[in-house]
Amino acid sequence: MAPDIPKEQKAQVITADGVMSLKTIPVPTPGPQEVLIHILYSGVCHTDLHALNNDWPLPRKTPLVGGHEGAGVVVAKGSLVASGQGVDVGDYVGIPWLNSTCHHCTFCMQAQEMLCSDAQLSGYTVDGSFQQYAVANASHVAKFPKDTGVELDAAAPILCAGLTVYTGLKQSQVRPGQYVAIVGAGGGLGSLATQYAKAMGLHVIAIDGGPEKGESCKKLGAEVYVDYLTSKDLVADVKAATADGLGPHGVLLLAPMEKPFQQATGYVRSHGTVVCIGMPAGAKVSMPVFDTVVRMVQVKGSYVGNRQDMVEAIDFFLRGLVRAPVKVVGMSELLTVFDAMRENKVVGRYVLDTSR
Repeated sequence: MAPDIPKEQKAQVITADGVMSLKTIPVPTPGPQEVLIHILYSGVCHTDLHALNNDWPLPRKTPLVGGHEGAGVVVAKGSLVASGQGVDVGDYVGIPWLNSTCHHCTFCMQAQEMLCSDAQLSGYTVDGSFQQYAVANASHVAKFPKDTGVELDAAAPILCAGLTVYTGLKQSQVRPGQYVAIVGAGGGLGSLATQYAKAMGLHVIAIDGGPEKGESCKKLGAEVYVDYLTSKDLVADVKAATADGLGPHGVLLLAPMEKPFQQATGYVRSHGTVVCIGMPAGAKVSMPVFDTVVRMVQVKGSYVGNRQDMVEAIDFFLRGLVRAPVKVVGMSELLTVFDAMRENKVVGRYVLDTSR
């Protein structure tokens, strides 16, 4: 029996004047290669705040429905979506940041689809998951097995936060038994990065601000917490957190502020890797050239992940190795969530219940 699909739905919409509000809009119809998903939950990422503020030098759709961590159930599919593609009506799926790619450019052919110049981005260049029904390209939706009793509210943050930090840890090339420093460890990405790192056998040094975030980081598996608000010498404190005092082998920069991007090369171990993931508006990375060269420090960017990375990130979740500390609120409360983000008061991840 086909699901009953309404004609209209509730959605958080950014209009041309840059204002977001809860509106009633039509339920979209899936294109030939798309599926229509009844969104039950959607995580809230700092990227969504950047989209609202139009912070980045990247053209944004207007009007726009934001969101790119949408978890729900397929209720309809386009004419070219065959059952053999692994997506069918009734399946549990997720809408990630990469809504679609071309599949045939040099990057797509090498499993680097996040670099595709024709990529469409959920909640940025196409409407995303801050609505009750959303369309997505069938080949890019993430898949959750129904027979595992998966909790979609807990699964939603894996679609961006989990994927992004898991891929970043792979990019850092830090091996089991080595140290990784996670900057912004108390937030949505950081809370998952700490758990992925622990599950991968890494020693975690968490860096963030305030005792509440410190307590959360320790509970999630960090061995050391460095509070940048009280530290008198952050570089020295991070180095001292390693057994030999040489500093961490890798650094994940997740914080939405510029200063950590200038500090990281000062405490990363020689021949270590600094991975830039957070994207503060207008921020720049600078480092002393001589020190970077003679210590053979690598600085690289890591941007979400490919579809195989998504499969692996979800597998950690399904095995109970990672779980974001989520706070579920109604979709009507999204602007309040953004206020908490602006004040750096978010511990873990907010997830929206689209039914309220």
